[in-house]
Amino acid sequence: RPFSLRGLHNLGRRVQKYYKYKMQTRMSSLFPLFFFLVSNVFALVKLPENVTVPAILVFGDSIVDTGNNNNLKTLIKCNFPPYGIDFNGRIPTGRFSDGKVPADIIAAELGIKDTVPAYLDPILSPQDLITGVSFASGGAGYDPLTAKLVSVISLSDQIEHFKEFKERLKMIVGEDRTNFTLANSLFLVVAGSDDIANTYFTLRARKSQYDVPSYTEFMANSASKFVQDLYELGARRILVFSAPPIGCVPAQRTIAGGSQRDCAQNYNEAAKLFNSKLSNKLDSLNGSLPNSRIVYVDVYNPLLDLIQNSENYGFTVGNKGCCGTGAVEVAILCNQWTPVTCANISDHVFWDSYHPTERTYTALVKELIPKYKDSFL
Repeated sequence: RPFSLRGLHNLGRRVQKYYKYKMQTRMSSLFPLFFFLVSNVFALVKLPENVTVPAILVFGDSIVDTGNNNNLKTLIKCNFPPYGIDFNGRIPTGRFSDGKVPADIIAAELGIKDTVPAYLDPILSPQDLITGVSFASGGAGYDPLTAKLVSVISLSDQIEHFKEFKERLKMIVGEDRTNFTLANSLFLVVAGSDDIANTYFTLRARKSQYDVPSYTEFMANSASKFVQDLYELGARRILVFSAPPIGCVPAQRTIAGGSQRDCAQNYNEAAKLFNSKLSNKLDSLNGSLPNSRIVYVDVYNPLLDLIQNSENYGFTVGNKGCCGTGAVEVAILCNQWTPVTCANISDHVFWDSYHPTERTYTALVKELIPKYKDSFL
């Protein structure tokens, strides 16, 4: 029976994984030296002398989900065209973008690897585990109800997957090397958007229990507890991204921005309130957890500037995506029957009505890493 193109691609990936595994088993004893040489040759960000970042481990929502939702029974997935139109081989991997997402770009900038696979990828190799994976799930949030409402992987379940990952890593490199890897790896935490935009404002699932100040306090407490859980499991370098200006993404403009599709200011005010509380709680954790480097990363202000002054960054459209009308299409509404309406995707800040383009992510990462690298390296 002849292979389809997808079949050939999957066969090629399996062959590649096999040879990566064989290479890893041969080189396990040489891994520390091998990693040091490779990371320092290929890192775009020059690491300080005697500093290594052996892996990247990622938690959160759709901004950094690299395919964990693919086999879930949920509407929050994107492992179909036109997602991935600018990814390697034009393959829809489950990344909520036209191409790479921030986890991939940060990993490449630090010389760890070109892309970060999903932990639930069925053909994950030992080498993938050694250099890091994403546990993130599109639709998750700091509020446990957020993931439950859309049947995705909650942050507490992501922690359980991480515990399982640790045991698998110990089987490959041993306990000492596992502890070293976790203590020196970069942990990314990206969440909060879905709590504010979906759970609180759109679905109104928490409005009877909380006003905005109390809900954002609940979110910040949950975020602080999550970071403490990571620390107790061995994490030391933890970057926690702020909530973005969620009221300015195309979908929220359409839902709550009025006839002119302006930014929904109540969404943005909630994001800013949460961010101030999150920043304070992370500062407190840094003072109480020995040897921790817990860094609050402000993405709200640089992304807002990029959206509002898109022409200054070489973009032409900042209020609509490229999929369909660009105003409402996201996840299953952006599919193989939905036209890509942008003549040039890289001219747009947003890919669909909720998620930025690879070019936007790249611009943000290249601005953020120089600003924060001395805080976590």
